[in-house]
Amino acid sequence: MSMTVGQGVEEDQEVMSAINTTPLVDVMLVLLIIFLITIPVVIQQIPMELPKERNVPTQTKPENIVISVNKDGDVFWGMELVPNSKALFEKLKKVATIVPQPEIHVRADEEARYEFVGRVVATCQRASILKIGFITEPPARGV
Repeated sequence: MSMTVGQGVEEDQEVMSAINTTPLVDVMLVLLIIFLITIPVVIQQIPMELPKERNVPTQTKPENIVISVNKDGDVFWGMELVPNSKALFEKLKKVATIVPQPEIHVRADEEARYEFVGRVVATCQRASILKIGFITEPPARGV
């Protein structure tokens, strides 16, 4: 057995000047498939007009009723403590029959749980109150 070394080696090994694009095409196709699958999931939303922030000054009218909720969940009708939801419902039921119906303004402590405010709103709805507003502090202006 004999072997030739050094002859014809240069003829077999040509310099490859082309870039192998097969792996690049494979990666791009995988990315394309991923985007085709994920884009409809991300974009799929029901078209709607979301409410914009408004800062309307409160129009204080004597007939408006202010219900306050502190951070412990105590409910106040003006300055008077309301003992429970049933008593609040009875007061609201009387107010609901007045023509024109006064607005209910709910003031809640910043640290009050949503559950307490939700109970007041639900009680207003059960009593057929048409206008319920929330009193907040205006956003701080840049100093």
